[in-house]
Amino acid sequence: MSPSASLARGVAPSPPGTLHARTVIDDLSAPPRPGRIVRFGRGAMPDVDLEVGVDDLRVSRRQGELTYHAGQWWLRNTGRQLVRLPRGRMMHLSTEPIPLATGYTPLFVKGSGFREHLVELYVTGRNDPWPVSDRYAGNERPVTWPLDDDERLLLVVLGRRYLLYEEDPRPLTYTEAAKELSYLHPEAGWNERRIEYRFEALRRRLDRTGFMYPLMRDKSQGCPGDSALLHNLLKGLVESTTLVPPDLELMEDDEDRPDSAS
Repeated sequence: MSPSASLARGVAPSPPGTLHARTVIDDLSAPPRPGRIVRFGRGAMPDVDLEVGVDDLRVSRRQGELTYHAGQWWLRNTGRQLVRLPRGRMMHLSTEPIPLATGYTPLFVKGSGFREHLVELYVTGRNDPWPVSDRYAGNERPVTWPLDDDERLLLVVLGRRYLLYEEDPRPLTYTEAAKELSYLHPEAGWNERRIEYRFEALRRRLDRTGFMYPLMRDKSQGCPGDSALLHNLLKGLVESTTLVPPDLELMEDDEDRPDSAS
């Protein structure tokens, strides 16, 4: 398997628990043998088994390692730079090792400036051999969530900045959104209470479908406010292309729009 091969390209079947890993310049496969350690970083063999960020002095020579024990691969950050996992989870040198789930896990090593170096990991499961894809097959459509007309309009107003792909966007407040909606559709009777009710019902419905970000308050971990939950909702809907920039056409482009919603 060449370094330029796709992670999803089919290779010979491997036993459950086999670790497959690759970077832009290197790749490897490691059997699930107790005590086996796979090291990755800027260094070269025999210091590391998988090279990553070799031209970036911010990456440690031994940035991290994966150890197989207790029937799982465990990831540990052994370098000075942070390692970022899916859902924004960070690992520091002091962070306890975490187990890898079967399937695909990308991790990013922080580098110099805005650079991040990708390490792709794949652990085969019992009924989930190394994935095989057909480059000539049709693309899989992204998972999207159904929204009625009122929900879509409400979310577009609340999340206009997300649909403009602004950096670090934040939703409008209910007060701002109510003014905007009252201006756009005065006959619909939008107000803060109605917005709160529709948002509550929507996040409960989507939470039951396995939404990618938390939509409900978890008392055991504190109680995030509506703004944080709304941020999660809008972020997930935009990332999944449930909401897309053409949806902004639902809003009238008028210079007299209330200043508070700008």
